[in-house]
Amino acid sequence: MKKKILVMGLPGAGKSYLSRILAPMIDAIWLNADQVRKDANDWDFSPDGRLRQSKRMKDLSEKYLKKGKHVIADFVCPTEKTRNDFKPNFLVFMDTIKKSRFEDTNKMFEIPKKFDFKVSEKNAELKAIEIADKIQKYVWDNKKPTAQMLGRWQPWHFGHQKLFEEVIKKTGQVNIMVRDVHGVGDNPFDFGTVKKNIFQKLKNFENRIKISLVPNITNICYGRGVGYKIEEIVLEKSIQKISATEIRKKLRKYGNI
Repeated sequence: MKKKILVMGLPGAGKSYLSRILAPMIDAIWLNADQVRKDANDWDFSPDGRLRQSKRMKDLSEKYLKKGKHVIADFVCPTEKTRNDFKPNFLVFMDTIKKSRFEDTNKMFEIPKKFDFKVSEKNAELKAIEIADKIQKYVWDNKKPTAQMLGRWQPWHFGHQKLFEEVIKKTGQVNIMVRDVHGVGDNPFDFGTVKKNIFQKLKNFENRIKISLVPNITNICYGRGVGYKIEEIVLEKSIQKISATEIRKKLRKYGNI
């Protein structure tokens, strides 16, 4: 079933940026509030003007729904009444700021009691993927551009998680290769354990990942550029410092391995 998706929140919360990224992921029509107001030549932000805008966004959304398309309506929609009038099938609450530059909007804004997805950080590229997968199931496709991650993952930790979050933005699906090092040196976890651990941490992206056991690859060689990129993802220093070696020491200390 096609959905009427409301992306709402205070001005400056990142509604339009997220909507712009999300729309092509789910093949949706994107209705931007400012553009709709411009087309209607209606810049009245009084309570009546806001209700009129909500009805206008609702009518346009339903017009496109009848044509068999998902619709993303991106507007402040500040009160329970305007949200109830709009009647979204899926509500995204952009909770990335506590105040906007418009004091009248701040005063009347009511935090939604119910929503399908709350965005609490400005990371639209990643959050759009998570929202898209809640709206429609992602289907892995070997023919699509795919990013690759190679490592021991002994164990998968927060640094790996943040790395993955940057990597998946590149292509939308990731092949995670696990080096076959169990029992070699300080590598206590077998492939089954590593795979289970990764899936638990990446459950929000389970349809967008493949996890496979590969030989203990120590050299990556190529002759010339043949259509792929080798790219280092540089994370912030506090994350780069996270050490699987230190994590294993703590796990042993407390008898967890």
